[in-house]
Amino acid sequence: MPLVDSSAAAVERVFREEYGRVVAAMASWTRDLSLAEEAVQDAFAVALETWPGQGIPNNPAAWITTTGRRKVIDRLRRDRTLERKYEHLVQEDTVDEQWLEDEQIPDERLGLIFACCHPTLAREVQVTLTLRMLGGLTVPEIARAFLVPEATVAKRITRAKQKIRDAGIPFDTPAPARLPDRLDTVLLVIYLIFNEGYSATAGDALVRRELCAEAIRLGSVMSALMPDEPEVLGLTALMLLHDARRGARVSPDGRIVLLEDQDRTLWDREQIERGTALLDRAVRYRAPGQYQLQAAIAALHALAERPEETEWEEIAALYGRLAQINPNAVVRLNAAVAVAMAEGPDAGLELLADEELAGELDDYMPFHAARADLLRRAGRTGEAVSAYERARELASNALETAYFDERLAALQ
Repeated sequence: MPLVDSSAAAVERVFREEYGRVVAAMASWTRDLSLAEEAVQDAFAVALETWPGQGIPNNPAAWITTTGRRKVIDRLRRDRTLERKYEHLVQEDTVDEQWLEDEQIPDERLGLIFACCHPTLAREVQVTLTLRMLGGLTVPEIARAFLVPEATVAKRITRAKQKIRDAGIPFDTPAPARLPDRLDTVLLVIYLIFNEGYSATAGDALVRRELCAEAIRLGSVMSALMPDEPEVLGLTALMLLHDARRGARVSPDGRIVLLEDQDRTLWDREQIERGTALLDRAVRYRAPGQYQLQAAIAALHALAERPEETEWEEIAALYGRLAQINPNAVVRLNAAVAVAMAEGPDAGLELLADEELAGELDDYMPFHAARADLLRRAGRTGEAVSAYERARELASNALETAYFDERLAALQ
């Protein structure tokens, strides 16, 4: 392979694997996300120019970080206004050359994650900023993933950077007393990213693999940085176990395949092993949380070699425990489906007939889809048709719409 090609590939690989780490290191140093990100992008541009001639450095990530620091200082010295604002940086006459040879640069990603997910930022801003800063996703990629205009994404990122800088939001892990509340937000943001990838709300694809992969990567980063937090382990296990089934969820001709009909030989057994190992680690802490319980449910599905071997009674019991921790309507819906699978469709339909639950989930497509399926299983065809029609009306994904059309055609 020509040197130019291998150097360009190395730059792309370092960008993909190390972007979050080098941005975090730069942000920790500058305390300014815009300045940090611009410096890192400039450093990657220099790498594209110099690596083909000079060769790939022994420690590419450290090289990028060191080059980025030089770029910051050069820029500040050229701009008197910025020089006065960042005088403490300009006074650094030399950049730490040792980073060029060290195996690791300082890992500040945990602080960056907490800054991106600061409670003063709106939830959609937290998700957008996390994908941009930690994942290196571009504005067009984020816009496509969440079906919003690129201009909206760009504004969110710009305003969030300014708010973090002007408010002095720290790039640090919160104090132990404040960690649980802040950690909950971080984990929820990562889970939202994964959910959008696993079941895309709109478009022609059921799964957005890049979002699933990025969420799992962020979860793995969190697991490595906080190895004694059971819910961090639980969330990462949950995502791995769900994603292991990705290859069987859509047929070769593009149709949705329900869990009970999936070809289980297509499931990623290596990922299942990784997920169950993380779950085992989390359980040892004897501090069950919602992500651990969901991971345990996913593990029972993943470990059943055949649909009829699924331990539905245990799954229903786990949903009961989950409802105690997180008593929301979606958990109650899933619990009802588990009861139906364990005791028969009528038992599940009785739970779904609760007026409060039905009212709360009236605009929630999965509620009507689950109810339609149970009505079909119970032989109540007319009611099943009405429920499928309501589910189709609420569907925004093309594959889901096609699935409901198939169900309606079969019943009618």
